Amino acid sequence: MGKSPLDPILSGERLALARLLTEVENDSPAARLMLDNLFPHTGKAHLIGVTGAPGTGKSSLVNQIALHYRRTSEANPRRVAIVAVDPTSPFTGGAVLGDRVRMRDLAGDPGVFIRSMASRGSLGGLAQATAGMVQVFDAAGFEIILIETVGAGQTEVDIARLAHTTLVVESPGLGDDIQAIKAGILEIADILVINKADLPGVENAESALRGMLSLAHPVQKIFHHSQDMSLPEIKTPEALQWEPPLLRTIATDGTGVEELLAAIDQHALHLRQSGGWKRREQARLEAELQTLLTGTLVAEFRANIPAERYNELVEQLVQRTLSPNEAVKILFKRRA
Repeated sequence: MGKSPLDPILSGERLALARLLTEVENDSPAARLMLDNLFPHTGKAHLIGVTGAPGTGKSSLVNQIALHYRRTSEANPRRVAIVAVDPTSPFTGGAVLGDRVRMRDLAGDPGVFIRSMASRGSLGGLAQATAGMVQVFDAAGFEIILIETVGAGQTEVDIARLAHTTLVVESPGLGDDIQAIKAGILEIADILVINKADLPGVENAESALRGMLSLAHPVQKIFHHSQDMSLPEIKTPEALQWEPPLLRTIATDGTGVEELLAAIDQHALHLRQSGGWKRREQARLEAELQTLLTGTLVAEFRANIPAERYNELVEQLVQRTLSPNEAVKILFKRRA
């Protein structure tokens, strides 16, 4: 019986994984076929999103989380994958890839795989290929998948559609103790972390954030691009609702990281006991389906419109002789 092309991925061969991840990021036809075949082997990993304002030490914290997962259960250490979404250069389209520099402590560990990728300007700092990469790591047997976003601001709520557990990272001394609230990301925090807790002003930051948590979490929901993605037909009893803990960490020396891992594991247990795990999986897969559906429909629509005619309409938009709404109506009439 011949060897299946899936076997190297399912067994976690690093070279095969690296090649497939590149194909996924480039959205090649071969990658799409592989993702289709790998999908039945997914659904086992715990997806942990790490988001927050720039300068809060997210990369250093992700580094410590991965180290602790590898070291705290030495008899059976959990395999950890890290997807670090880096800002994209507006000129070259390339990523900064700074996370690999900050995660040198993990180098050489066969149970850790770090993949940096460019955000490519996608909303919320998450590239569309992120979901595909997560699927590859899941199928390859990585039990923990950490997804770190670029910390781009208000649209960081995009992380909520992909992760089971979302960490919102803040730190004192950035000029605004509650800047995360302005970005709207407190509402998607399952665990709130004040990193760099050795800096002055940590008490003020904690007091401000703790005072806002009750306002941010009257009801647990999942948001995507300001849309409510909760499933109203499935009610969570009040006794089973999750109250986000507020924890302090110092990522440079690992202080507080063990308590953070305990909270992450407790949240995973809560999701499974309350039915939240299934709800989040459903919301995540539905959002992915909608994204793929939108992209496919737009591509097929464009394929049936002559490029010359399309460019003519764009030029009319530039000249302000046609509005975008009128252009859409013309295109649909032509399609009909």
